[in-house]
Amino acid sequence: MTAATPRQAKRQGKAAESPKRVEAAAPERSVTTAYVRSFERGLAVIKAFDHDHPRLTLSDVARRTDLTRAAARRFLHTLVELGYVDTDGKTFRLRARVMELGYAFLSSLSLPDLALPHMQALVAKVDASCSMAVLDDQEVFYIARVPTRHRLVSVTIPVGTRFPAYATAMGRVLLAAKDNDELDAFLASADVHVIAPKTVTDPNKLRQAIRAVRTQGYSIVQEELREGLASVAVPIRMPDGAVVASLNLSTHDSRGTATVLKRELLPDLLITAEAIESDLRKGQPTALLTTAR
Repeated sequence: MTAATPRQAKRQGKAAESPKRVEAAAPERSVTTAYVRSFERGLAVIKAFDHDHPRLTLSDVARRTDLTRAAARRFLHTLVELGYVDTDGKTFRLRARVMELGYAFLSSLSLPDLALPHMQALVAKVDASCSMAVLDDQEVFYIARVPTRHRLVSVTIPVGTRFPAYATAMGRVLLAAKDNDELDAFLASADVHVIAPKTVTDPNKLRQAIRAVRTQGYSIVQEELREGLASVAVPIRMPDGAVVASLNLSTHDSRGTATVLKRELLPDLLITAEAIESDLRKGQPTALLTTAR
């Protein structure tokens, strides 16, 4: 083997001191040999865009995903070719086609289609917005929503919206369906922080509020997610009793106290939930993941 020249040795020494940056500093996790890291990175690029960052430069994407510029460029131009991202040569933005990725899931859920007529009738009667959500890890994921026509009490929350479960009435209803060990594990890992003036962040108080839902059958949350917003929620159960979703009514907090919400909104909300559950028992459909279209 030929010995390295002094110049070559110097270059090799510098290379050893300054290793190339990895393409992505992904969080450590236990993965199987079937785990596709590049797919995870591609999804991270899509998730880099949000309401506050609708347009991003290549450098923005690289920074927000912790990818190298070269890796970010490859993913972005792949998404451009597939029609999920658009570019003007300097910045990138998501195209409407990206909605297909979420719609594939939403369209497989038959429950929203079944529930919407009941929700529309409820909103027309009580003049409060009605939503349905499922629990996805530490967040509630909206799968159906009917806003009130009253602009002063209507909040724009599209289907697909996510909120921290601990700060919402629907989230507490869904968390109440967990057993004590699961609930303790959730509270230990959840990123609990102040969102609005009255957000409850104390783990013991949250645990107490969630456990109370198990006995009373509903949850009322006032100004914990957003100032001026109050909500009452109840569970939606499958024929076997399993809680698969939560249904709520939300309105401006000026409508009244928890006592008033319980008196004015909860009875009709419970009747609507029972009507939805009745349809589920009739087998229209018999399972959540049944294509309704």
